[in-house]
Amino acid sequence: MAEVKNGRFAAEIDGDFVVFLIGMRINNLWAVHKWLPVSLAMPRMLKELKKQPELGLLEASYFLSPPIAMTVQYWRSFEQLHAYAHAEDKDHLPAWAEFNQRVGATGVVGVFHETYIVSAGKYEAVYVNMPRMGLALAGEMVPAVGRMQSAKERMGASGEK
Repeated sequence: MAEVKNGRFAAEIDGDFVVFLIGMRINNLWAVHKWLPVSLAMPRMLKELKKQPELGLLEASYFLSPPIAMTVQYWRSFEQLHAYAHAEDKDHLPAWAEFNQRVGATGVVGVFHETYIVSAGKYEAVYVNMPRMGLALAGEMVPAVGRMQSAKERMGASGEK
């Protein structure tokens, strides 16, 4: 289990970054032969990405809320995310082709993704008595003091009216 950091902390990351939510929804629990290969593809891709940090993945975390499984990913840039998704020598394209062949429009399992480009300094995060997680894993976990003390200040909006 991850070490809990007692106190109040914030996340800091240099430059722009991308938050990518990707997941699947099991629409027919009994069609295991259709949705199981889909669910096994993401761990394979994340393993590949973690072995090759130059591809741009900063961090990824799994979340499960049946019937939905989702991964929250942090990427250095949209260009790197897009390049990985379309690279013929990486795991994503074959997994996507298999999904379309195996599942297609049957409705047995659904997939989704959302992509957010975050400008430098236009985010905020706070962690109280928590282990490093989320954006704090993609970047740094720093004490929430000074300009990191309030959400408004973390967003760089302390002087705005």
